[in-house]
Amino acid sequence: MNLNKVQLIGRLTRDPEVRTTQSGQTVTSISLATNRNWTDKNGQKQEQSEYHNIVLWGKLGEIAGQYLVKGQEAYFEGRLQTRKYQAKDGSDRYVTEIIAENMQMGAKPQGTNYGGRSTQQATAPQSTQNTAITPTKTTQQKADDIPTINLDDVDDINIEDVPF
Repeated sequence: MNLNKVQLIGRLTRDPEVRTTQSGQTVTSISLATNRNWTDKNGQKQEQSEYHNIVLWGKLGEIAGQYLVKGQEAYFEGRLQTRKYQAKDGSDRYVTEIIAENMQMGAKPQGTNYGGRSTQQATAPQSTQNTAITPTKTTQQKADDIPTINLDDVDDINIEDVPF
């Protein structure tokens, strides 16, 4: 049995980059930062950041490009894929990316309001056919009215505190 599955929750390090292939397929590139915090043997708090390149295809990429912004929390689920390309000097280079199949948007950066867009969840099609994706929530709301959980400020989540 084989398994190639990645789940990440982090913050976007830049706005999504949306492009279209020659065949008309939408592809969006996202850079995501994840942090790990721990206390070392001397009692000092430590933090390490990792940066991930995420690729979203089709309608999922369109949704990400339309609603995600730099600094926003987001959840991505997908698979690892390594591709080979030639650098300008002619040498072979390799890059490993996460090909996202699911995405959930989280809290926008503090102190910003990006048009009052609502939080949505979307799923990529399982096949390579071009199928439409219907977001699970389409009601337009003010950004302040959307219930979110800021993962940076939460030690333990109490189910009674969840507003839905």
